[in-house]
Amino acid sequence: MIFYFIALSAAGAVLLLSQPRQGANRWAAFFLFCAAIGGLEQTLRDAGLAHAADAVVYVNQTCTPYGILAFSLVYAGYLPAGQGAARLLKLALLLPAAGMLAVTPLWPALRLDFGLLLCWVGPYYAFSCFVLLRALWKEPDAGRRRNRLMTTLIIVPSVLAALVFINVARVIEPGFDFFAYISIFVLYSLAMALLCVFIYGFLGVKLRIERDPLDATMQAVSSGTTLLNHSIKNEIGKISLSTLNLRHHLPGADEETKRHLAIIAQSSEHMLEMVTRIHHRTRAVELHEAPCALDVLAEESLARSAALLEDKGITAAFSPLERPTLVLDPIHVREALGNLIMNAVEALEHGGHVQIGLDGDKRNVRLTVADNGPGIPKALLGRVMEPFFSTKSRADNYGLGLSYVYNVMALSGGALDIKSEPGGGTRATLIFPRDKRTKG
Repeated sequence: MIFYFIALSAAGAVLLLSQPRQGANRWAAFFLFCAAIGGLEQTLRDAGLAHAADAVVYVNQTCTPYGILAFSLVYAGYLPAGQGAARLLKLALLLPAAGMLAVTPLWPALRLDFGLLLCWVGPYYAFSCFVLLRALWKEPDAGRRRNRLMTTLIIVPSVLAALVFINVARVIEPGFDFFAYISIFVLYSLAMALLCVFIYGFLGVKLRIERDPLDATMQAVSSGTTLLNHSIKNEIGKISLSTLNLRHHLPGADEETKRHLAIIAQSSEHMLEMVTRIHHRTRAVELHEAPCALDVLAEESLARSAALLEDKGITAAFSPLERPTLVLDPIHVREALGNLIMNAVEALEHGGHVQIGLDGDKRNVRLTVADNGPGIPKALLGRVMEPFFSTKSRADNYGLGLSYVYNVMALSGGALDIKSEPGGGTRATLIFPRDKRTKG
């Protein structure tokens, strides 16, 4: 049974570490840890720690169904809007588990009433399965439907097996040896999860693996430009000093010599400015999050670009369908949004329209910048977030804007989504998880 504990604990740790800001991953890790400690029961009894073993059984039998139901509601996006209401619902769902203590003898030994336990655990497990199946059935997006299918195939069979072979069987036969049966379903779920991680992705784990090369590239770029910035500053300092000395030693130099000295000075300054700008874009992003009205931030960003839009003959509109207050870093998110607006402006060389939208659903809040420009060719769309890649030909464009936006959103627990078709314009969306919303 110790293998049972190690395997489920490891699975919970992987989910938690892969996407710690995602509520669904945190609840998945919680119910996996609660399920895992059931594997310690026999080990503790063999060691003579009967009371510890009883406590493990209590936590395992009461907290696991609570964790699965909370996970299902969070994953399917069925919690009420607002952190306060969602928190109250989660606390209310915990009441049966806590209430079992009032009717459970604690001395001389802790003994659960499995008949009473089944009265609420059965509905919890059954409703969890219903929520996952309904979310799968109602999901309109093909990509998310595939992910929901994988999650359902991994979780639902094992949840039903736990209900039948642990809860129902113990009511019928208190001494029933459920482990031989339940271990088959645990192995099935772990095997399915591993398969889905490497082929499709499960609860963001594959997404993390897919994005690691980009994360690693950004870290390498950041480290490289830091070193390059330091080295070039030193070398430019030598060049500037030498140029200044030459001017003093050649007071009567002809105009041609003075012109060359001026070119050296100007080139040095340009190199320093260029490297400093690249370093600014690639340095590590540190967030300082606070409650922020996302609609106000969007309006401010659009106002800052008003003069440029007017000069380019571009019209713009902001149409929020909701006005959420989220916990985020206003400086970095404003800068990220400014990058998207600037990209839209640059795509509209001969005028056009930029539409900013703000909406959401039960899972996410989306801030979108859309333009009616020429769009991005499909062959290039997958590369637009790579550092130093750009679809623009301007000499002062370093191809780091979207990489920066990607970093900001990844650190914020969200995502950057870009959709475009040649001739159909481009839509860039900042996606924030709903659990970052505040009551304000």
